[in-house]
Amino acid sequence: MRIFDPHIHMTSRTTDDYERMAAAGVRAVVEPAFWLGQPRTSAASFADYFDSLIGWEPFRAGQFGVRHHATVALNPKEANDPRCRPVLDLLPRYLEKDAVVAVGEIGYDDMTPAEDEAFAIQLALAVDHDLPALVHTPHRDKARGVERSLAVVAESGIAPGRVALDHLNEVTVKLARDSGCWLGFSIYPDTKMSPPRMVELLRTYGTERMLVNSAADWGRSDPLLTRATGEAMLAAGFTDDDVDRVLWRNPVEFYGQSGRLDLTDLDTPTAGTFEGNSILRGGD
Repeated sequence: MRIFDPHIHMTSRTTDDYERMAAAGVRAVVEPAFWLGQPRTSAASFADYFDSLIGWEPFRAGQFGVRHHATVALNPKEANDPRCRPVLDLLPRYLEKDAVVAVGEIGYDDMTPAEDEAFAIQLALAVDHDLPALVHTPHRDKARGVERSLAVVAESGIAPGRVALDHLNEVTVKLARDSGCWLGFSIYPDTKMSPPRMVELLRTYGTERMLVNSAADWGRSDPLLTRATGEAMLAAGFTDDDVDRVLWRNPVEFYGQSGRLDLTDLDTPTAGTFEGNSILRGGD
């Protein structure tokens, strides 16, 4: 089983996670920019964070044979903090980087006017830079959040097929599917979506445009729940080809629209040590 996790926050995970993921079949990941659990105090901290997403983190992942790409954005939660707004002026610089395969996460948290503005600006950047967009749907009042997100997407002029609506559930899946956007589902231990529920959604709506991710971060999450979903699909009667489509070919197709997805030489990890350390140290 080959797995491409299209949404996972590896900055918050350990090297042990990379090792376990590689053993479970995870061969590629996309890490969306997100908030770090406490407020950033300036746009400069975003620059350091973005640099790590396109520099150190791909290097670290490569030690375990996992290919790492990223998306960058001002995330919805921090769009409400005036100290963070200048990051919008930094984004064009990062959206030209080879390792960046989409604009994201963008969208809504509390559905404020500030979030409206940041969302629209960043969809325009996606269009200008010919990149897909990864949209975070809010954890509260999700149905209204998806409706509002789709309205902003329609106003932006970006093609729906270049947009993924993430963190969907049974309440929002049909609305998202009918829009022509890609459908993202985050598999969590207790919240959001579970492997059995995901199997039922795949039975009802099919495998087209379906993206399954772990969204693993610093909270209670599990980077191996993509694998658990694939196993649940097989146990429910889905074929190996169905699993490969959902867990590999679909994310490859979506992020491949960036023209920057590099999945060559996946079987060649760059593992090694330096003076007894378990991770090679990168350059300056």
